[in-house]
Amino acid sequence: MRTRIFIDFWNFQLGWKDRANGSHCDWTLLPPTLITASSSLFVSVGQTGALQLEETLLYASVDPESDGKLSRWLKTFIEPRPSWRVHVTERRPQPKKVHCRSCSTLTDKCPSCSKPFIGRPEKGVDTRIVTDLLSLAWQDAYDVAILVSSDADFIPAVERIQEKGLKVVNAGWQGKGFDLKGACWANFSLDALIPGMRRNSP
Repeated sequence: MRTRIFIDFWNFQLGWKDRANGSHCDWTLLPPTLITASSSLFVSVGQTGALQLEETLLYASVDPESDGKLSRWLKTFIEPRPSWRVHVTERRPQPKKVHCRSCSTLTDKCPSCSKPFIGRPEKGVDTRIVTDLLSLAWQDAYDVAILVSSDADFIPAVERIQEKGLKVVNAGWQGKGFDLKGACWANFSLDALIPGMRRNSP
């Protein structure tokens, strides 16, 4: 069964940081580990066809001012590796308004120095994942999608893809993303995979 992996970078990375006790993830081990975990789900229901990895798609947002090291790592270490394709979206500065809960005042600048409040919202990543999930499904580019995220925003796309007869397997952190897990054909916990994906060297 042709398989594509879709990874929401920050959803995975923040969960790893929260649960891996300071250890780093060996990203080179992530795709084969996800394939193995997903394969066991198919075996458990009597489907023994092997999952064949076609592509690993990684979606990340970066702050161009502070995430230079991350951007370089994504482009020079991850993307050149076999099966990987990396999509990087910049978080662009946008004016931000702050609401005071006490007096209900809404302001867009600091009352002390008058500098404007600036936010760098993460936009575009979820949209890109949904677009690729759907477009690749309609191109008949996979039989199985492994979706690494806990975001309920993906549920409508998952339901539409599975109406087409394809299967979506969710890899999510324990205690999170119950609705997405329930919408997918099957799911497994990333927590149990941490020991096998720890990076040995610093």
